[in-house]
Amino acid sequence: MSSHRSHFRNVYFYDGSNPEDALGGLIQNGSVTEANFLQMLGIVLVTASPIRVQNRNSGQVLSTSDSRLALGTYDVYCDSTIQVNDELWVHRIQSFNVSGRDDAFRDAIRGRDERCVISGIVNRRAPYNWSLFEAAHIFPLEAENLWIRCNYGRWITDIDGHTGVSKINSCQNGFLLRRDVHGDFDQYLLSVNPDDGYKVVVFTLDDLGIDGRTLDPVCRNAADPHRVSDELLRWHFRQSVLANMRGAGEPVFEHDFAGVDMVHEISSGPYGKERFEMEVAARLHGVC
Repeated sequence: MSSHRSHFRNVYFYDGSNPEDALGGLIQNGSVTEANFLQMLGIVLVTASPIRVQNRNSGQVLSTSDSRLALGTYDVYCDSTIQVNDELWVHRIQSFNVSGRDDAFRDAIRGRDERCVISGIVNRRAPYNWSLFEAAHIFPLEAENLWIRCNYGRWITDIDGHTGVSKINSCQNGFLLRRDVHGDFDQYLLSVNPDDGYKVVVFTLDDLGIDGRTLDPVCRNAADPHRVSDELLRWHFRQSVLANMRGAGEPVFEHDFAGVDMVHEISSGPYGKERFEMEVAARLHGVC
């Protein structure tokens, strides 16, 4: 069963000209600053002129400061019409490797990172046991057609014989994550903001204690031609903002199908047709 993302929100924003018109919200775990919030609203909202954001209770007008965003309700004012961005949200499945053809991607990520680059947990069992760690794609492997159509391969610069024609399996499109962190990353429940010192932002309750951490430098060394792509991190962060802050948020998909009819569960849920096609594509990737 899928669920939406508005549960546990503690920050809400409204159209100031219509204070009953909720535009969306956010779960503030402590890392989001006023500047961050204004940046996020710049993604979620479309206006023809600058916005002014005011705390409904205190009357404080937000600025581009590093002050922690206070919990509560905010009204957004603008001299032009405020519209919610209808930009495409790229839903995805958990991108576990399903083909031996991905071995080069996995091995390159392990060799570069050696740890979960978001939680900071080092794999002390390496190189013999990687059971708690997975190589995660930043842009989803199952959406390769979109990757090609939008020419996202232009963000890959470490051209070698292992990335394939589309370059989607370049290690610049991935990093090593702990299994539980990987699940939330694939669901856009956490992300990394490359425009704020590579800060980790958790968009759900921070049960893993990683909100506000910094992406480990091991995967973003400027001298390393295989470093993670800032543009792809920026793409994922934008997707995460749209998924979690726009309206009630996008569905959080179920991935535990033990004892249930997986086909029925997927096809009867939100984005059923598209999700089923992605599941099939993920299993066929690299086979034909």
